[in-house]
Amino acid sequence: MSDFQQAKIWLTQLFGLPKDALHIYVGLTVFLLAAILFRQPLRGRFPILAVLVAALAGEAWDIIETHAAGQRIAWARSWHDVWNTCFWPMVLFLLARFTRVLKR
Repeated sequence: MSDFQQAKIWLTQLFGLPKDALHIYVGLTVFLLAAILFRQPLRGRFPILAVLVAALAGEAWDIIETHAAGQRIAWARSWHDVWNTCFWPMVLFLLARFTRVLKR
């Protein structure tokens, strides 16, 4: 098992979260940190693109490791993980971009 997989297991055990919840937390964390660290508004494209890149990179890593282990790739599960990672950041992005809900 790779260090990446061990880190994911460690995080789920540390926080007592199911893997799906971990994806949600990671997506929100990447979204908010990208906005804060790069001083970008939530309605800007950079924070949501950072989430998408992180989600796709994480799943690509999972797929590569699954393939290297000689196991069958579960495409539906991979897309489920990408969906879980991107959903709430996308909701916040759309609210910030097209409504006044997140305006001061």
